[in-house]
Amino acid sequence: MMNKIAVKVDDLTVAYNYKPVLWDIDLEIPEGVLMAIVGPNGAGKSTLIKSILGILNPIAGSVSIYDKPYDKQRSLVAYVPQKGSVDWDFPTTALDVVMMGTYGTLGWIKRPKQKEKKAALEALEKVGMLSFKGRQISQLSGGQQQRIFLARALVQNASIYFMDEPFQGVDATTEIAIINILKELRKAGKTVIVVHHDLQTVPEYFDWVTFLNVKKIATGPVKDIFNDDNLTKTYGINYKVSVQE
Repeated sequence: MMNKIAVKVDDLTVAYNYKPVLWDIDLEIPEGVLMAIVGPNGAGKSTLIKSILGILNPIAGSVSIYDKPYDKQRSLVAYVPQKGSVDWDFPTTALDVVMMGTYGTLGWIKRPKQKEKKAALEALEKVGMLSFKGRQISQLSGGQQQRIFLARALVQNASIYFMDEPFQGVDATTEIAIINILKELRKAGKTVIVVHHDLQTVPEYFDWVTFLNVKKIATGPVKDIFNDDNLTKTYGINYKVSVQE
């Protein structure tokens, strides 16, 4: 039996300067999957996430989260942006960044209290960064910064997590730590949607995959659709990926 649909995209088209970067996307993402969005550079992967989250406005189509518009379901969603889109020189500590994840429940007027601080410290511990809580975010390595932003998402206790290239520019230890946390979220019934570029790790990391190249090529369980045919359709060359059994 199929899980309920966490995210539904209908007829979504997005354009920059009148040039479509996403075209007529229909997509249903079941609850409780750990899904990779894969495709070549310029395929619209990040654009898809940003359109679902209302960061970009489509020229056509609609998005729903558990059958309601995103604006009404904002509290159910957490987002980890690409590292390159973050101002890492902003003067703030690792703990302060994680505490920002509590503002969605508090609002911007109320100040975080001991309960929120405790949740933030627990999230830092979960990502292995508790000892860095007082460090300026600009003083951390790329992998450490990514862990901090993951902790900020975790403290939101969302139902759906969107992550844009979370493994980009991180060391192997951080990558393993992140994917283990994402698998724990899936085990807890959360839905995790990841823009991902390393095709070799898709079968090991994910159970659901969407192939995208301006249009949706295919979506479904990794075991059923992660194959040479869909890779070739998506990347435009005779593509083969060796999968470890």
